[in-house]
This record gives sequence, C-alpha cells and structure tokens, in this order.
Amino acid sequence: MTQTTNNILVVRPASFGFNQETAGSNSFQKELNVNADEIRIKKLNEFESFVEKLKASGVNVCVFDDTTSPEKPDAIFPNNWISFHTDGTVIIYPMFAENRRQEKRLDFIEKLKKHFIITNIVDLSDYEQEGKYLEGTGSIIFDHISKVAYACISPRTNLELYFKVCTFLNYKAVYFYAHDKSGKEIYHTNVMMCIAEKFAVICMESITNNEERELVLDSLTSSGHQVIDISFQQMENFAGNMLSLHTLDNSNILALSQSSFDSLRTDQIENIEKYCKPIPLNIKTIETIGGGSARCMIAEIFLQPKNS
Repeated sequence: MTQTTNNILVVRPASFGFNQETAGSNSFQKELNVNADEIRIKKLNEFESFVEKLKASGVNVCVFDDTTSPEKPDAIFPNNWISFHTDGTVIIYPMFAENRRQEKRLDFIEKLKKHFIITNIVDLSDYEQEGKYLEGTGSIIFDHISKVAYACISPRTNLELYFKVCTFLNYKAVYFYAHDKSGKEIYHTNVMMCIAEKFAVICMESITNNEERELVLDSLTSSGHQVIDISFQQMENFAGNMLSLHTLDNSNILALSQSSFDSLRTDQIENIEKYCKPIPLNIKTIETIGGGSARCMIAEIFLQPKNS
C-alpha cells in the first residue's frame, strides 16, 4: 500500500463558473467582476498549464473532457464524486448540489477499464434522495499506509456514510468538526488538511474542540507524520488543499497552487522540501471562482495497471 500515485484523472472544463448551488456552504468561493469570455479564456489557460506542468514533472495525467450540456460549473473538481482504490474498487459518491450530480460519468470508468483493473463499483448515489452526502476525497482524507480515514463532519460529509465507507475499506475512522475564523463549518476536509507519506499539513486551530484536536494530532504523530500547522489565513489561501504524488522516477512532488505556496513561511516550505518537491500551479481564477484548489482538481487513480 502506498500513500501516493503516479496516475491521476483531471477534467477539462466546458462550463466552469461560479456555482450558486454550492456557495451557501463553501465560503472559499468568490464571484469575480470579470466578463464570461475572460473567465473562459483564463480557466482554460490555467487548466492546460496545470496539466502540462504536472506531466513535465513526471505524472501520468489522464485528461477527460467535460460535456457542454448539461452545464456543470464544478466539473473541474472530479475528486468529489469518485475515488479509485488499489483493490480494484471504484466508489461513486452522493453529491450535495443537484447540478453537481451531473458530473458523474460512467464513460470515464469504461475508458479507464482499458488500462486499469476495475473489479467492483460501489455507487452511493441513492443516498442523495435521503439528503445524505459524502463528497469523495473532499470529505475524506485517506492515510493509505496506516489505513486511517480523516473527516471533518459537515452538511457535505454525512457521519453515517463516512462510517460506511470506512467499514467497507477497513480504515479506522478519525472524525472531528472544523470551523473557519468566522465560526462557519468548513465544507470539505481537504481545504484544511493534507496527508502525505511522511508529513501532514493541517489547520489545527480550525478544530475547535480540544479533545478532537488532540485526537487528530495524536493520530497523525503516532503514524509517523511530521505535522505542519497552518494558520486560518494560510488555509484561506488553500494551503491545506495540496496533494502529494510520485513521478515516473519515483521521486515525490507536492501539487499545490501558487497562492498556497506564496502563503507558506520559509520554515514550512523547508519542512515540506525534506520529503518532496513543491510544484506551484497558477490556478488563481479557478480556485477563486470555484472555491477549490489543486487537490480538488485531481482524482487519484490507485487502480493496478493492466499488463503490469
């Protein structure tokens, strides 16, 4: 079992924009006073640069195209609706916003079957009708090596479904509640927490309950992670929304936005560089309007390749 993968899925957006259906629970989203054509050009340029920089770093990037109809403003964030696991399992998750449920594309899975071994598809979408949501690796941060699943409970991360996935995958559940500096619930765990093989980046002060904070800290340190604590301001600049990957030559990199990299202190960067090379990615338009950053744009593929 490894913590990182070299294979990722990304979605080239067709109708990216400010999503009114998610804005109520995602305080990271911000509308820009920019015309639609300018946004379209900027987001496509940022996306293509994102892909090329990761490819140049030695990551195998599987690019899928969004469809123009129906319009899906958040299709660029596939990690919320699907996850791919080493045992051949694919999990499809129940989504909070109705217009995000259209992002689920079974044809993506069929295309991946040509190159990877898929043995089981678990579709939790029916829980949407019960008002229960669990948004993939936005909701759950997996420590694959220690088999621990971390989650901050929110309207988009249902406790019952979280336990169900933990039981199914045989991961230990470590959950908590987290709030931003204004006291609002943090909508996704992956904006305040990132787990790499040997370190974890986390906004500890967002975990308002002392016992829960100690539980998370103890779990991370006992599993051998150096904890890099970030501030509320750094979290607001998406410093928690990073993802560790490995390259074709098995070196380790950290995908993160330029905004998040710029928010880090020198000592924090030095601690990260002990374990992997940061790859800052310029996605300012995408993360501002979409309210998600580099990690949200990537669905990791842990499936075993065919003919390996």
